[in-house]
Amino acid sequence: MESTPNATLLASGLTALRSGDFVTARRHFEAMSPPSWLPLAQACNRMGDSAGEEAALKGQLAADARNLPALLAMAVLKERTQDHRAATSFYRTAIAQASVMEVPAALHPLLDRGQAFLMEANAAFESHLRNSLSAAGLAQKSARIAQSIDLLTGKTTLYQQQPSMFYFPGLPQRQFYERGEFDWLAEVEAATTDMQAELRDVLADGQDFRPYVETAPDRPAPNNPLRDDPAWGAHYFWKNGTHVTENTARAPATMTALASAPLPHITGRSPMALWSLLKPGTHIAPHYGMLNTRLICHIPLIVPPDCALRVGNETRSWEPGKALIFDDSIEHEAWNRSADTRVILLFEIWRPEITEEERAALVHLFEAIDAYGPQDAESGGPL
Repeated sequence: MESTPNATLLASGLTALRSGDFVTARRHFEAMSPPSWLPLAQACNRMGDSAGEEAALKGQLAADARNLPALLAMAVLKERTQDHRAATSFYRTAIAQASVMEVPAALHPLLDRGQAFLMEANAAFESHLRNSLSAAGLAQKSARIAQSIDLLTGKTTLYQQQPSMFYFPGLPQRQFYERGEFDWLAEVEAATTDMQAELRDVLADGQDFRPYVETAPDRPAPNNPLRDDPAWGAHYFWKNGTHVTENTARAPATMTALASAPLPHITGRSPMALWSLLKPGTHIAPHYGMLNTRLICHIPLIVPPDCALRVGNETRSWEPGKALIFDDSIEHEAWNRSADTRVILLFEIWRPEITEEERAALVHLFEAIDAYGPQDAESGGPL
């Protein structure tokens, strides 16, 4: 079979390119119809012709906008010519494309170079933004300004509410709430010592708590690695809106403290309050809660070191007697990497942004949902 003109020109051009005759190689690649863009860009690069190289890479990207070698070559070119914003854009696009394809080994060093460039570029961009605010006299301690810069520069990831069952629109996307925002909370925290004594008394029995995630006999098994595992244990005071009397009788101080909190009261659903236990080495995998109409409160009671809770892009450690309040409809996880057991008092409250009228309507709505048919058990909700 005779070679086509394009095949002949390509073979001759590659031979010239390998021998260092870049002018001849370029002439052959340009004579093809259409030109062989990537080899042409390489020939122009070797000749020191940045404009010709860019034109050839643009030709390749016009034909295939997600061509990984061309994206990386254009990023390197823009980096070399000090167009750092363009280099950032091309590196980001290349790395995103690489994440959805099998990447040839020859391109791995360029991808690594791109990752390093982006880290340096983001740090320089962040420094520029903060210095600009400072020079304008606008430097401030606003957490929202700081978070917006972190998101802009890729320092953190944006996490949003994604409840698995019910979404209530118009609520702020906040990962954690602060203790001082709740006037009733000080009374609950003040009971910590008495609640710890009640907890120690129950733990002295030597019995495991029930697994937090249990298989229901009439439902599919939850897809949770801690299913039916007491390493994540639950000792309920309120469960699905019902008093667990044998437990509440042994924890009067805990029940008095909970009476101060704005617990939802929804037939068959709420209140929900329990001691949540994590044995040493236990990790609760990232997941989402069912609703965004509530917040989850933790009152830490037994807290060894190296235990923490991540909500979205923020991680906090528990401190005895100091509440953590968070939105569990945002991705969250928890772990106990210590050699001792961690136990917290966990309960849910209404979100403060939801009005009394809306709360009444939501109670009626949830009860109407359940009247239509039995609700599914929560499989991986609050921690």
